[in-house]
Amino acid sequence: MRTRFAPSPTGFLHIGGARTALFNWLYTRRHGGTFVLRIEDTDQLRSTDESTRAILDAMTWLGLNWDEGPYFQAERVVVHRQMVQKLIDEGKAYYCTCSSEDLEAKRKKAMAEGRKPKYDGACREKGLRRSPDSVVRFRCPEMGVTVMHDLIKGNISFNNEELDDLIIERADGYPTYNFAVVVDDAQMGITHVIRGDDHVNNTPKQILIYEALGYEVPLFGHVPMILGSDRARLSKRHGATSVMAYQEMGYLPEALVNYLVRLGWSHGDQEIFTIEDLIHAFSLEAVGKSPAIFNPEKLLWLNQHYITACPEEKLLALVTPFWERKEFDVSDRRYAALAAENLRTRSKTLVEMADSGAFYFREEVDYDPEAAAKFLTTEYVGYLEVVAERLPGVANYTKDGIEAFLRSLAEERGTKLKWIAQTVRVALTGRTVSPGIDEIMVILGKERVIRKIRRAIDRIRAGG
Repeated sequence: MRTRFAPSPTGFLHIGGARTALFNWLYTRRHGGTFVLRIEDTDQLRSTDESTRAILDAMTWLGLNWDEGPYFQAERVVVHRQMVQKLIDEGKAYYCTCSSEDLEAKRKKAMAEGRKPKYDGACREKGLRRSPDSVVRFRCPEMGVTVMHDLIKGNISFNNEELDDLIIERADGYPTYNFAVVVDDAQMGITHVIRGDDHVNNTPKQILIYEALGYEVPLFGHVPMILGSDRARLSKRHGATSVMAYQEMGYLPEALVNYLVRLGWSHGDQEIFTIEDLIHAFSLEAVGKSPAIFNPEKLLWLNQHYITACPEEKLLALVTPFWERKEFDVSDRRYAALAAENLRTRSKTLVEMADSGAFYFREEVDYDPEAAAKFLTTEYVGYLEVVAERLPGVANYTKDGIEAFLRSLAEERGTKLKWIAQTVRVALTGRTVSPGIDEIMVILGKERVIRKIRRAIDRIRAGG
């Protein structure tokens, strides 16, 4: 078995492309085959090196390692031209000089008359030779039926009379997608073509080209599209569509892989999968025929699961770049690891973890206005003063020891523990919601805690 992923480097790797790559990768790994990466860069106007790098980076980040490649389609143009010439020599292709204006006029006329706007074969029997403005068209059979045996959708039949004499080589000498993909897949020995179902209508044309060139036709499997919650094609208004945008937003690759595979594929009621699970369980028979609906909340839930389950050292390595972008000093790795461990269960993304943990690394506290207005007042300043005064004498500076210390202060003051705890929480974090205040105080250490509390006291004394 040989499968391939063949993106065009005209932009970033988007969610739909990533799922296609993942399905190919899993199917190949399940069957012990070879996964080929090919960059289809024959569109010279739109293909860029930046996009190629972005695609390779996204594949690497997702863990979708390829066994061969990346091959570059543009480097095979000589081969494509040879195959075009072969079809011309055999009378299976011909030169066409119809202008784009003529073709557009014919298209509009056909539509106005209720006919399919296909090429009318004006140059089919002219026996034209190559010229500066000529293209090459494939001579499609005008009768018969082409059948596609789809591994996901089942058999689909196409009447050849409905198909077009498609262009296989442009005037600039570069092949079109439908031709180059056939030559490359055939010569690279691709046995299974798994791709989005927006390619279904291309498949009969490609099958006919395979047959015309004498190539063995591979097996096809067309995966349903991914739609937004409004059942429109997935776009930026539904959330990020670029894979690396999710990395920037603080998603873990394991979460995105787990989510993408469940877009159109199921394995009972199981939701959480390791890569090993997926390789063992994945099959095209379990891929649905209906479009998949993208649910950002489900992805967020999965991401929180993977953050919570992430090994300590790995989590620290993942969140560190997000802290460094904020110019936090994370040189004390033990301290940073304690902070990450404390924040993990409350963080849905690494960005959220980095933001919510700012108080661990900033001397100055960014106070939430509502929290400060409620707790950093003269009414509560006495709580902060007594904590700052007595904290140096707390011998048992542990979670239990700090809880006992604060509880005894509450009893002494004749108030509830929550009022002292919340006042200290706002002084240390700037927020009314955070991990346990005793946990925070242990990680910050006595000196940091006292400094932050004294700053809060100064703020209150200065009138806020």
